[in-house]
Amino acid sequence: MLATLERMQILDTSEQLSSMILQSEIVDYYYSCLNNIRRNKETLRKIKAFTEAKELYEEVQRFGRYHPDYQQVMRKIRELKREMDLDEHVAEFKKAENDLQALLDEISTIIGKSVSEHIKVPTGNPFFDSSSSCGGGCGSGGSCGCS
Repeated sequence: MLATLERMQILDTSEQLSSMILQSEIVDYYYSCLNNIRRNKETLRKIKAFTEAKELYEEVQRFGRYHPDYQQVMRKIRELKREMDLDEHVAEFKKAENDLQALLDEISTIIGKSVSEHIKVPTGNPFFDSSSSCGGGCGSGGSCGCS
C-alpha cells in the first residue's frame, strides 16, 4: 500500500479524533465509574455472585423446564440480577457506558454521512438510524424491506 498525502492526513485526523475522545469528560466519567466498581467490595461481591449463578443458569437452560432445579435457579438468577442492577455503582457505570456508546454512535454516524449519505451505520439507536425504514442493523439482508 502506497502512503499518499491524503492517507497520511486521514491517519493524522483519526489519531486526533481518538485522542479527543479519550480526553473527553464522558470517557473520564466512564473510567471513574469503572474504578468505583473495582474499589467497592460489596459491588464486586454482587457481580461475582451473579456471574456464578449465570453459569448455573446456562447449564439449566440446556434442559429447560425439565431440569430439576429449573424454578430455583430461575428465581435465584432474577434476584441476583436485580440486586446487582440496583447497586448504585453498577447503575452509575451503566449510565456512563450508555453515554459513551451514544457519543461513539454519533461520531460514527457523522463520519459515515460525511463519506456518503447511503452508508448505513449500525448504531442500534433509532435516533441515529432514522434514515432506514427498519431501524438499521437488522441483519436480514433486506428481507425486512429496508434497502
